[in-house]
Amino acid sequence: MRTRLFVSFLLLTFLAFSTFAQIGANHNKPQREEWLKDAGFGMFIHWNVDTQLGVVISHSLVGASPDYVERYISELPKTFYPKDFDAERLVILAKNAGMKYIMFTTKHHAGFCMWDTKTTDFGVMNTPYKKDIVQQYVDACRKWGLAVGFYYSPEDFSFAYRNGMKDITRDDHWEKAKPFQAKYKQFVEAQCQELMTKYGPVDLFFIDSDVLREEVKAVVWKYQPNCLITRGVLETPEQYLPGETLTTAWESCMTMGTAWNYKPTNEHYKSGTELINILIESRAKGGSYLLNVGPTQWGQLNEGQQGRLMEIGAWHFINQEAVHNVRPWVVRNEGDIWFTRSKEGNTVYAYLTNMPDWPRGERRTFLLRSLKATRSTEISVLGQSGNVVEYQPANDGKARFEQTPDGLKISVVRAQRIYNNHKWPNPIVVKLTNVQAALEPANVRTLKAEKTSNGNLKLTADLTKLGNGQAYRLGFEYRPVQSSLNEEFNQKWTETDVYPIAQPGERSLEIVRNNIKSYDEIEYRAILYQDGLKIEGNTQKISKLRLD
Repeated sequence: MRTRLFVSFLLLTFLAFSTFAQIGANHNKPQREEWLKDAGFGMFIHWNVDTQLGVVISHSLVGASPDYVERYISELPKTFYPKDFDAERLVILAKNAGMKYIMFTTKHHAGFCMWDTKTTDFGVMNTPYKKDIVQQYVDACRKWGLAVGFYYSPEDFSFAYRNGMKDITRDDHWEKAKPFQAKYKQFVEAQCQELMTKYGPVDLFFIDSDVLREEVKAVVWKYQPNCLITRGVLETPEQYLPGETLTTAWESCMTMGTAWNYKPTNEHYKSGTELINILIESRAKGGSYLLNVGPTQWGQLNEGQQGRLMEIGAWHFINQEAVHNVRPWVVRNEGDIWFTRSKEGNTVYAYLTNMPDWPRGERRTFLLRSLKATRSTEISVLGQSGNVVEYQPANDGKARFEQTPDGLKISVVRAQRIYNNHKWPNPIVVKLTNVQAALEPANVRTLKAEKTSNGNLKLTADLTKLGNGQAYRLGFEYRPVQSSLNEEFNQKWTETDVYPIAQPGERSLEIVRNNIKSYDEIEYRAILYQDGLKIEGNTQKISKLRLD
């Protein structure tokens, strides 16, 4: 979709800008961050005592009445009895889905501990269940070969409440805890010491608060120097993917539906195809996808979550070599075709997405502008031999390629029968060995937006490097801010007009305010067409409040 929005096209002076910043100390071992790049896919498990209510995990305590808080802390543990919890079932589901690690909530913000702790009575050992859930989880991961990850929140609502914070808050939580900050610090460090010394090697750690973050990191690395800390050290976008390819390790955590905790009613899960597409985009941008599930109060996953994990597992079983040990290609996508390359060697994987109605047995042709063939190039579709198309003996299922002046033309057949009805809505992956990059792409950065004196919005892009193309056109695109919490995720972008550009530097375009007034918050990015190939910049956000 394209619309005419601009009233000016300006050349500005260069301004350095960085979207991401270092988060405190980083003592992660480089090989451990490299491991995360290889792994690429993990399971997040959110589970808490308030799963019994089917409400948001922990956050109902913020601003809650003293009566609510008292009953939450004293009454909910009395009925927490996950009699059907089977850690091995969860781990096997994760393993079959292609996940290489799990991040388990040892303690969320509410302060309820899932392990046998001596630091508080607000935990699983003081419930009818009376079993160390963290120990069961660790044992199952080790048995089935998945890496062990601990989620931990140093921000603890029950501890704060019991020490005088009668109005539980988040925005100024640490300031409100001033009378007992020393005690708070000792409490958190003692809990982290337990987690780091009771369960053997812990592979990953996720710190979900700025409160005492550096103190937690110090304890983790003191007792487990090989532990990889993700949140608290690396970029960990929540409920969205970064708009650009990153060279450093990163991890995006997202819900399967609209909640971290199990939500028994009014829930909307993403389709298996949507989840697979998020995984593909994560890998194409160099990151790891941490997909969340939420067990019920009895300890099991419901059918909706299990079914989606199995659908992902079927796709992964076919395409696993294109998920792990891959790195970004010179461009991350050409429209709906996404790319990665093998970590070693010269193999490129092309993921053909958003083609749910591709009939089995039908041949389709695609032009790839970013690749070129060599004398040794070979092509195949992962999972398919190309020799047989079931019930279609006369059909040629072989994948083919042809180098043309405009790019590498590939021709492939969706041959494999995955579902009984011959329909399979998920991407097929084309493997291209011994190929080379056909271009050197330009690099464009999206800078911060500014409000103009007439109330419009000025967007600025920095073309930091020209590629080896002949012609360039620059513009922007925008849409409402996307979040995995929303039922409609990954909406289409609205594209502006694009303008010729011949030299590196900054360019600004002005959006007429009336065109975006219906959005509470927008995200936007620069786009550059290099000889017709679309290259997208990083994504920025601006709220409607900033425009008023």
